[in-house]
Amino acid sequence: MSFARGYHAASTLFDGKVLVTGGDGNNGYLNSAELYDPSTGVWTQTGNMSFARYLHTASTLLDGKVLVTGGYDNSGYLNSAELYDPSTGVWTQTGNMSFARYYHTASTLLDGKVLVTGGASSSGYLNSAELYDPSKGVWTQTGNMSFARYLHTASTLLDGKVLVTGGYGNSGYLNSAELYDPSTGVWTQTGNMSFARYLHTASTLLDGKVLITGGHNGTIILNSTELY
Repeated sequence: MSFARGYHAASTLFDGKVLVTGGDGNNGYLNSAELYDPSTGVWTQTGNMSFARYLHTASTLLDGKVLVTGGYDNSGYLNSAELYDPSTGVWTQTGNMSFARYYHTASTLLDGKVLVTGGASSSGYLNSAELYDPSKGVWTQTGNMSFARYLHTASTLLDGKVLVTGGYGNSGYLNSAELYDPSTGVWTQTGNMSFARYLHTASTLLDGKVLITGGHNGTIILNSTELY
């Protein structure tokens, strides 16, 4: 890449290229973005974001644009969001989230909206969730999760619901999981994981199950995996 960066975000575009945004660099937080072309193996710089940010999210929308949300910069926690247009390489600011947050999750729903959940802010760990409507550029709050959590995962299931797992909350490391139903805006608790974990991964498989791998539990780094 053109810049060394950590805690950045990466999004696969409809043309197969990968957009990398922001992160923490050797000279501070980054607003730069660059594209990887798998056909050539080459990176090219593209338009800079309006804000330097790291620990943000980046979601490819149904129209091919990329929505970046939240994160952290020199001014603190961010509630700002912006859109990248691959056809022009230009970023435009869009509506701000209701809450500044980082280490949150963002999931593109089947109807094209984006669900943002949890994270951490200056007020502590969040159980709030909100929806971005690309057709209006507006955020609306939706049902709160049962538990405040950050460093968790969120997976869109084949039926359109979103599964949130684990993370760290006010009571410590979490093994809890809950489901968001976009048709009602309501969360319901579902079966607990076998292990409390945060900084793990979650992958939706072709048969609809979700594979959870690794993560941390206190000072212990886990090699365990489990299926939902």
